[in-house]
Amino acid sequence: MAEANMYYTIEGVKALYPRLDATYKFDNKANGGKGGSVKCDPLDDGAAYEMSFVMSESEAKALYKAMAVAYKAKKEKSWPDKFALPFKKDDDGNYIGKCKLKGAYGTDKTTPPLQVDAQNNKLPADFQLTSGSTVNLAFAFVPYSMRDNGVSLRLNGVQVIEYVPMVSRSPFGVVEGGFVAQPDNPFSDTTSSVKSTDVALDDGDDSDSIFGDEPDTSEVEEPKKVVKKSAPAPKEDDDDLSAIVDGWDD
Repeated sequence: MAEANMYYTIEGVKALYPRLDATYKFDNKANGGKGGSVKCDPLDDGAAYEMSFVMSESEAKALYKAMAVAYKAKKEKSWPDKFALPFKKDDDGNYIGKCKLKGAYGTDKTTPPLQVDAQNNKLPADFQLTSGSTVNLAFAFVPYSMRDNGVSLRLNGVQVIEYVPMVSRSPFGVVEGGFVAQPDNPFSDTTSSVKSTDVALDDGDDSDSIFGDEPDTSEVEEPKKVVKKSAPAPKEDDDDLSAIVDGWDD
């Protein structure tokens, strides 16, 4: 079958919980006994580079159809004809997919997924992608049928289009009346005797004077309040993604 159908690129999706700077595995003892992903050796059981991504409904439909084509191309006689929708729907009506790359196959460690910037420059091996960043993803389809069946997305590379800076979280709350560090900003000094209204800045005209015309004292109309409408409640389950993409076009 056409091998070209086994590879796919999706553009402009949002990264979600990316773990690409090292291999990770799930540890039941992590996070105070609640369980969570922790860094591990690539040869550990369950070790993988992984991330989720948020896509629109139209993107999810296109991806699911491509996965179905790959599944049919590799399907064996004993496999079920179809597989369940592998995406979850969020509260905004978008869909969440997941892709990963195992840390090793047998005793052979895998090469970490390629990470590049918008100009295709390779990013450092320890680069930490953040949730909310806009990315392009490249992965291979891997159809399977074991305890369940479907198509896994084996991550090959990530291109970072818009990077959301990582924010350090403080374990402390706000203490009223305590020490407050002053920013190193010359405009934060409020003791100056010169007020901003005393001098008019150059408004870009060709006048030789640093002073502009007298300020406009006409009243400014108060902006109208914008009432945000609450988003409609999401439909239950996955809306079957348009009847599972119209039954794969049967």
